[in-house]
Amino acid sequence: MKKTKEQIIAEMARRDNLARVNKNSMHVCPKNSIYEKYIKRIIDIFIALPINIILLPVYIVLSILVYMDVGSPVIFKQKRTGKNGKEFNLIKFRSMTNKISNKGNLLPEKERITKLGNIIRKYSLDELISFWLILKGDMSLIGPRPLPVSFEERYSDRHKMRCAVKPRLECPSINTDGHIRFYQEQFENDIWYVENISFIVDCKMVFGLFKMVFNHKERSDHAQATGGAFVGYDDNGQAFSMRRIPEKYETEYQLLSEEVNK
Repeated sequence: MKKTKEQIIAEMARRDNLARVNKNSMHVCPKNSIYEKYIKRIIDIFIALPINIILLPVYIVLSILVYMDVGSPVIFKQKRTGKNGKEFNLIKFRSMTNKISNKGNLLPEKERITKLGNIIRKYSLDELISFWLILKGDMSLIGPRPLPVSFEERYSDRHKMRCAVKPRLECPSINTDGHIRFYQEQFENDIWYVENISFIVDCKMVFGLFKMVFNHKERSDHAQATGGAFVGYDDNGQAFSMRRIPEKYETEYQLLSEEVNK
């Protein structure tokens, strides 16, 4: 199977920088507390159970609307990395079609997302069903955002520790000035959470999550910053995405592509 641009650049970044980043990274000490082991799970169930019951009619209506819009299946599934590296299926209501190009490849997202899909994404309706995953135990109300399993080999040893706790759709920063956070800052925020998890911290982050959900501009900025696939680390040890590829890798990729096409 032909490698994608993302895979090729990820290999370049891993070749050049991952060992050095691991050597220079600080050790992570996850907070091992009664709250993290037992109480947090009890709170998750206490909150997620009634929410799922309340949202059941919404799930049904959204399922019907999505089926009428994009057909079956109405649920999108993707393998994500959970606590301690355990994989689970992240589920969302679909917001895009499966239209393909003449070459048999999926069209870009902006060409596949529907009008209903735009509304569903704008108001985060596609993620409501995540409360089922919280009740099931794959996720928690607050925690690092679960990312695709393909990113696992790209993390530094330090950033792999963001998976020391159960994931959630977002891990807001407590002290924020509203600026856009790219992957490096997001990962470091996740590590801070792993080392400082507590009931008070979770309460503050829930407030930050509600603030983000109801602030369309902040959610849009955040999606723009971290929405691209995480690729690796640059020469300065900073995590970067496909939307912020260092110039050296863009150049190397172009030269490699030209060589292959000769």
